[in-house]
Amino acid sequence: MTETGYVHRLHAGAPGKPILIVLHGTGGDENQLFDFGRQLLPEATVLAPRGDVSEHGAARFFRRSGEGVYDMADLSRATEKMAAYVKAAADEHQSSRILGLGFSNGANILANVLIEKGIFDLAVLMHPLIPFQPEASSTLAGRKVLVTAGRRDPIAPVALTEALSQHLKGRGAEIGTVWHPGGHEIAPLEIDAVRDFFSGY
Repeated sequence: MTETGYVHRLHAGAPGKPILIVLHGTGGDENQLFDFGRQLLPEATVLAPRGDVSEHGAARFFRRSGEGVYDMADLSRATEKMAAYVKAAADEHQSSRILGLGFSNGANILANVLIEKGIFDLAVLMHPLIPFQPEASSTLAGRKVLVTAGRRDPIAPVALTEALSQHLKGRGAEIGTVWHPGGHEIAPLEIDAVRDFFSGY
C-alpha cells in the first residue's frame, strides 16, 4: 500500500478559509516554519509535514545523490505523494484556497508540485533549487508565486533561480522576485516580502 501521510503539525482553521502548507528545509522539521505560518494567516488552516526521507539523519522530502543532484525517480514519488496529501487536507478542512510556503528543500518539492500538478493558488519559494529543465507545459494562469533568494547563495545559484522564475512566468504564473545580498539564510527583507504577499488572504 502506498504511504500517504507525514508526521506533521496542524492548526485547523475555520471552514472556508485557506489552507497554508509550510515545508521545511533539509534538516528542519514540522516546527521550522509552523509558527511563522500561523502568524502570517491566523485564521487559516496551517499544515506542516515533516519530510519522509532521512539524509544522514536530516529530514528531506526527496532523495538526492549530491548537492544539486536529484534522485528523479524519488522526486516523482514525493511529488505524487505531496500532491495527494495536500488535496486531501484541503478537502478535509473545506479550504477556499491552497497556499504554499517552502524553504530550500521544502521550496523545491513545493515548486515541483506546482509545476507538475498546479494545485497551489499562491506559493512562496524561498531559496529554491530546480537543477533541471521542467518538462510540464500545462498552464499556470491565475497562480501567484513569490521567489526569494540570496545573490551569493552557494546552494541555489542565481542563474537557476532565475531560470525557475522564467519557467513559471512562461507558463502563465504571476511571478514576484525578491533578492537579498547574502547566501542561503533567510533575511529580514524576505520575511517582510512574504508577509506582504500573503496579506489579504
